[in-house]
Amino acid sequence: MSEQNKAIVGRMIDDLWNQGRLEVIDEVYAEDYADRSPGLPPGSSGDRDGQKQFVQAFRAAFPDIVGEVEDEIAEGDRVVQRWSVQATHQGDFMGIPATRKSVNVQVIDIVRVSDGKLAEHWGIMDAAAMMQQLGVAPPG
Repeated sequence: MSEQNKAIVGRMIDDLWNQGRLEVIDEVYAEDYADRSPGLPPGSSGDRDGQKQFVQAFRAAFPDIVGEVEDEIAEGDRVVQRWSVQATHQGDFMGIPATRKSVNVQVIDIVRVSDGKLAEHWGIMDAAAMMQQLGVAPPG
C-alpha cells in the first residue's frame, strides 16, 4: 500500500506541478479533498477548486517550474515528501510583477491517501526564502 500511495502522491508533483496537467486534480484528489496547510493563499477555499486556482496562478507566474522529490516516507495512509522547486519568476505573483529571477524553494508535504485518492494535505513552503530570492524581502 505504501508504494501505491507514493505513486499517487507523486502525480501531484510530476503531472500537476511539473507538467501543469490540471485534470490530475480530478483524477487523484478526493471529491472532499481538504488542504489544511497553514498560510493558504488569500481567498483559497482549500478544496479541489482552490487547488486548481492556486496551481494555475503559480504556474502562470513560474511557468518553467521543476519540482524534484528529495526525500519520501510512506507509512499507513500517509506520505511525506521533502521536495525542491526550481523556477523563474516570469509573471505576476501575489501582486509582485515578474522579476525574471530564479528561485529554489524547499517544500515539505504530508498527504493522507484514502481509497486511492489524495484526501488531506498539510504543506509548508519556504515562502520567506522565495521572497528573498525574488528580491522583495530583505535577506534573513
